[in-house]
Amino acid sequence: MSETHPDGEVRALLRVLDEQRRHVLGILDGLDATALRRPVLPSGWHCLGLVQHLTLDVERFWFRAVVAGDEKVIDGLTSGDEAWRVAPEVPAGDVLGRYRQEAELAGAVITATPADAPLAWWPHDLFGEPHLHTLRDVLLHVITETACHAGHLDAARELLDGRRWLVLT
Repeated sequence: MSETHPDGEVRALLRVLDEQRRHVLGILDGLDATALRRPVLPSGWHCLGLVQHLTLDVERFWFRAVVAGDEKVIDGLTSGDEAWRVAPEVPAGDVLGRYRQEAELAGAVITATPADAPLAWWPHDLFGEPHLHTLRDVLLHVITETACHAGHLDAARELLDGRRWLVLT
């Protein structure tokens, strides 16, 4: 499989993941920095923290660490809920930009990897024995997690200002 020509299955899964990524960014379009940081649920998370979680704990973790085995990324991983916390001095645009950038980096890993390729690294300390084994498994996991969080952002956005992503009437 060449880097510029991933197999059809990988291309199809990447298209679905890209649509979920667009949903994540699209539902937040038009919110100002204050709204992006406003918690709307009792747990206290806010939209910007969720995007940072998707950036660090999902895109970076699963593709550059687990699939590619990038030692620099693995060495820089944190544990706990650090990714959900965005320092007040970090501009909202930087968080959203890092999500876009990490999605591009993940896309490079995805398009360079066959669907059945074994994972380069597994976090036994977090998950015990592997329950995902190939790029295909990771893509399906990340699509599911991203779609779930896109739904969380839909609910948060509606609570913030009433906007809804997709309205079928």
